[in-house]
Amino acid sequence: MSQQPAQQQTPPGVTAEMTPRPDHGEDSYRGSGRLEGKATVITGADSGIGRAVAIAFAREGADVLISYLDEHEDAKETARWVEDAGRKAVLVPGDLADPGHCRTVIATAVEEFGRVDVLVNNAAFQMTHESIEEIPDEEWDRTLAINLSAFFHLTKAAVPHMGPGASIIGTSSVNSDTPPPALLPYNVTKAGIANMAGSLAQMLAPKGIRANSVAPGPIWTPLIPSTMPEKQVESFGSEVPLARAGQPAELAPVYVMLASDEASYVSGARIAVTGGKPIL
Repeated sequence: MSQQPAQQQTPPGVTAEMTPRPDHGEDSYRGSGRLEGKATVITGADSGIGRAVAIAFAREGADVLISYLDEHEDAKETARWVEDAGRKAVLVPGDLADPGHCRTVIATAVEEFGRVDVLVNNAAFQMTHESIEEIPDEEWDRTLAINLSAFFHLTKAAVPHMGPGASIIGTSSVNSDTPPPALLPYNVTKAGIANMAGSLAQMLAPKGIRANSVAPGPIWTPLIPSTMPEKQVESFGSEVPLARAGQPAELAPVYVMLASDEASYVSGARIAVTGGKPIL
């Protein structure tokens, strides 16, 4: 079943060139003060899930640091939505594969906000390869650096600036449980994120800091047309029980819940948002 027209972009992709345009909750998300005054950091917040989470967080009353690579127009668009909600938006471009830049992201948040209440590790890279021989060594290293090592470096830098009630959220994936072979490096990192969140939940509990992960299924973001073959893009999402790709806006409420004080006893959890594909 075709879900969207066949299309291709160069990585990491941009929202404006997608058909149809993803729904980030621009016209639908309604806040109710659940994150009032919280200082939040979201990586990969220029587009996709990150943008949807940034919009939702701002409408719930949070200030947002938007970490992104170099998609400046997309990032400015996210910042506009945050500011339209009456909250502060801080843009920090740069490569999270560099541990030094991860520390800069957190240092900037502390400088701008005074602390970190919520860290959302969401930025990710993937490429499709049919055989292990096709995967360049440098691509393996880069995928692990962006998706997994950055989570470690960001968290290590953030924890000293987090107080009781703070929340760490990692974006995992259904692929960590049911790994499609063509996304080998990506799958490995997403399993690692889930594992790290589980470890952090136990390690940081004495500080009152919670850690959880979200496991999305097929979500319509720029990563898809920029890293998958055209025919796979066309049928993307049709394999799950709901028979369609999810929209970024459909993820945001889960991140809001995990970031909020309402989730004060939720730590070490992994929440599936997969269109009916179970993670048990």
